[in-house]
Formats: sequence, structure tokens, C-alpha cells
Amino acid sequence: MQFEPPPRLADLQGHVTFAWGQMDAWYEEEEQVFVHARDPYKRVDVIASSRHVKIVLGGKVVAETRRPTLLFETFMPTRYYIPPEDVRMGLLEPSSKTTRCPYKGIASYWSVKIGDHVAKDVVWGYLDPISECPKIKGLLCFFNERMDLYVDGDLQARPRTAWSE
Repeated sequence: MQFEPPPRLADLQGHVTFAWGQMDAWYEEEEQVFVHARDPYKRVDVIASSRHVKIVLGGKVVAETRRPTLLFETFMPTRYYIPPEDVRMGLLEPSSKTTRCPYKGIASYWSVKIGDHVAKDVVWGYLDPISECPKIKGLLCFFNERMDLYVDGDLQARPRTAWSE
């Protein structure tokens, strides 16, 4: 089948290319690859911490822990994964949204409902992460771009990312 690349990708003319989104699944050996191939120059490090982390939305504490798991990913803000036992799960509503990350796997999402206000899809977690990232399995993470995040009592500045409001 002949593929005509769009003008912005004209340099690909005559080369073999793959349309990731049009395939049923991608595999590297026997392991499924999500979204795109992993970049060997990008790192994801996960470490346990004893920092006091508090997540606040609309003046209400949604989560508070002294046992977060910190995830450091190249060019991304630090993500604070929190055990569900330290999250006010009654404020969370499961979402049908899922996303895929080549470094972590398939993420499930939750919205936070406080009174009549719903913050849609601001919490995510990896129920079954890929084998390279097992330390975040079953933990919950909050978009610190959209919620107040306190670390050791200090309000953190909201990062500017693709997920900012």
C-alpha cells in the first residue's frame, strides 16, 4: 500500500513508516508497547518517601500521606503517588477514561466531587503497570497542575504542562 505523508512529514516519502494509532497492538519481543516506542534517553525513577504530602481541592483535603511514592520522569514535574488508604475515596468517582503511557502502562482515572463541583479526571492510577514500573501499582496520583499540593507544609507552585487548565 502506498502512503502519501502529509506535507509536514514530506521527508518520510519513500521510507517505511508505521501509523501507531491504526494498529491493534505493538510489541517489543513479548511485551506490549503503549503509545510509541520507549526513548532510551528518557528515564522514569520511582522512590519511596516519608515526606508529608497533602492534596487540596476547593479548600477540602482530598488526600494526605506520609508515605508517598515519588515518580521522576524526564522533563515532567515530580508526581506524588499516594496509597488509596490515605485518599478520601468517598470524594472520588470512577471515570471511563483511560490513557496509555509507554513507560508506565494503562492508566485508569477518577474525578473528584466536592458538593456540586466535579473536577473531571484529575486522579489516575496504574492498576497493572508495565514490569519496569511496579512500585506505583495500585497507588493514586493527582494532577498538581489542577489541585493544591503541599509538601512538608509548603504549597507547591502549579507546574505548566499539557495537563494544565
